[in-house]
Amino acid sequence: MHLTGREWWTVVHGMVLGGAFILAFTGGLAELHALRPGLLTDQGVSARVRRLRFGTWVMAIAAWLTVATGSFIVYPWYRAATATSPKSLLLADPATAGWHTFGMEWKEHIAWIAPLLATAVAFAVSYYGVRLVKEQGIRRVLLVAFCAAFAIAAIAGGLGAFITKAAPVS
Repeated sequence: MHLTGREWWTVVHGMVLGGAFILAFTGGLAELHALRPGLLTDQGVSARVRRLRFGTWVMAIAAWLTVATGSFIVYPWYRAATATSPKSLLLADPATAGWHTFGMEWKEHIAWIAPLLATAVAFAVSYYGVRLVKEQGIRRVLLVAFCAAFAIAAIAGGLGAFITKAAPVS
């Protein structure tokens, strides 16, 4: 199989960085969810918080790299001012125009919320550390923000996959 340079960048953007984001989310969610009093020893809490710090920062970094490569490398090819650009192809057909008007708007604007939330969670985990065991209210807020970051990114990723299927960047 031969991939063009642009196709390689879409693989890096979606599968490599997006995959790292998903893996970090899964581990972080499990660690954050299990960080409850009575379930862990002091040593267990310390080890869990160390893994949680690492995982949340990996997720935040992966989120930033994903939106940056999408916005500044892949997206300019998508919106090129040519009759055969993916954007032009989608807008030319009323059946696929919605993929641009909704899907790309989500990816262009709302997807940037995911790394902001992921970074906020990573910062809060680093700041509170082992105190999150006692601060269950803060832990729950972080779980919500963590899941919101994932949901926003998952929607953007799904839309990106469908848009690429309808009008690939080549």
